[in-house]
Amino acid sequence: MARPRLTTSGGPRPRATLAGVDLREATLVVVLLVLAAISWLFTAARMDGMDMGSWTDPGSLGFFTTTWVVMLAAMMFPSVAPMVIAYARIHRHRRETGREARPGSTAVFVAGYLATWTAFGLLSYGLYVAAAGLFPTALSPGEGGRYVAAGVILAAALYQLTSAKDVCLSKCRTPMDFILHRLRSGYGGALRMGVEHGAWCVGCCWALMAALFALGVMSVGWMAVVGAFIAVEKMLPWKRLANRSVAVALAVIAVVVALSPAVMPAMAL
Repeated sequence: MARPRLTTSGGPRPRATLAGVDLREATLVVVLLVLAAISWLFTAARMDGMDMGSWTDPGSLGFFTTTWVVMLAAMMFPSVAPMVIAYARIHRHRRETGREARPGSTAVFVAGYLATWTAFGLLSYGLYVAAAGLFPTALSPGEGGRYVAAGVILAAALYQLTSAKDVCLSKCRTPMDFILHRLRSGYGGALRMGVEHGAWCVGCCWALMAALFALGVMSVGWMAVVGAFIAVEKMLPWKRLANRSVAVALAVIAVVVALSPAVMPAMAL
């Protein structure tokens, strides 16, 4: 069992800080943001020339899966950073107090989070392919597809106001509470915690992702908009205001898509 690190006086070694900032936590934030930035660049290059408006064909299963995982890193890493930092902090405290804390557990936690969202993406892909096969004209821009898209976006706006959304969003906004009540040791525990947090995050944001499919899942611009919505409601201190603001913004987008799609970027239906 690992022993807590001690100073020459016998007390715990203080954290490395600079002007009150924990350098290890700051480094973790920088890593997540750099990975997000690289993912944005990769996604933009991979999607170049593919954005043809709402219900854009997501491509083959292999292409979609790779793009989806990278897109998740781009969109989600900034807003999931507080949860990852909280996990790393608790994990480090366990190590410094001599309890089990496997190296690399934070990366396993993030992998579990991405695994849940990847499963959601694959399910969404399957539903899209099935719907396109059964009702090809419903998703066709020339056959009223804009009204279907507007309906999906409006449904996402309404979901913002539900109790299910409120519960899931609360879990995402209280990282320390989530971790302390679900803390498990070992790599298996880290993976399970990541999967569980991913499940709460899916519960919080699945409707926003459905709106992204309707707007154009291969659109970097709409990715940025939806990613901003997710960051706003997870990170701003005014939970209710942020949540309602996103709902209003989605409702406005739905109305514009239905009535004046030509004024929307990548929505000339």
